[in-house]
Amino acid sequence: MMGSKQITDGALMTGVYLILLLINVFVPFLGIVVFFTLPVPFILYSYRHGGKPGILMLFAAIILSLLVATIYSLPLTLLAGVGGLFIGISLYKQRTSYETLAIGSVGFLLGLVAVFLVTQLLFGVNWIDEINTMMDESFAMTEGMMETITGDNEATEEQIQALQEQFKQFPDIIPSLFAIMGLVMAFISQLLSYKIINRLDRAGLKFAKFRDFKLPTSILWYYFFGMIFTWINTDPHSTIYLAAINVFIVTGLLIALQGFAFIFYYTHVKKLSKAVPVLSIILTILLPTVLLYLVRILGIIDLGFSLRSRLKENKK
Repeated sequence: MMGSKQITDGALMTGVYLILLLINVFVPFLGIVVFFTLPVPFILYSYRHGGKPGILMLFAAIILSLLVATIYSLPLTLLAGVGGLFIGISLYKQRTSYETLAIGSVGFLLGLVAVFLVTQLLFGVNWIDEINTMMDESFAMTEGMMETITGDNEATEEQIQALQEQFKQFPDIIPSLFAIMGLVMAFISQLLSYKIINRLDRAGLKFAKFRDFKLPTSILWYYFFGMIFTWINTDPHSTIYLAAINVFIVTGLLIALQGFAFIFYYTHVKKLSKAVPVLSIILTILLPTVLLYLVRILGIIDLGFSLRSRLKENKK
């Protein structure tokens, strides 16, 4: 049985969510900002009362959002509710900040998959066709602009065809994009929730130092297996290839984060300027084709050979 406190908090948080949802749907300029706050009521409630009450709140929010903001609000509620629920339950169980981030990323990934399925089944939206249509329109506009600028139709067509060949793989990496989007949304939602919970409950929640971020060594095996299978099976329509390329992309991104974390750690241990790791991130964004691979290699070495332990020993 739910106590009066749980019922009162559930009604309050559901009401807050509905207000945020209506702002997101009907106020375009504020919608983008409010979008990232939608999971917060679910996080706060499940953080205070646990998983079962949080699930009940999600069902109540789905029903009320359908009544208040029409069926088109269902994808938003699923995304915010599932992702927020995963983060809130993790906080309720007192997981570490990065464990909570990983759990929240899985929650938002599941939410994105739910949105993908709901929009296809209920609204008849074929995301693959929509993406291909948008890409064709973009290429047509780009081709027209390049012809106007260069005046060389043959060279322009060759460049456009080369770009089209590269972007044909875009629908194949949608699972990777979902995973990356889930990670970003989980991070922003968790950060906002920490601020609000600390203000309300003085809980002292915060992310651990990024320099202490460390992946399990097993991630290397997933990365290498993904890379090997992309070499062995080169058929772009093969299920094995699609799975391998997505695993390779996601694990590669995580290992790059590990590399950046080591740069922060090395800077801290050697007492270098804080501008060094920041500059490394900026340069990698500007020159990703070269520097991102180097950062990834650094992450692999850090995981495989325990560079941080060696630094500690040398410091002693």
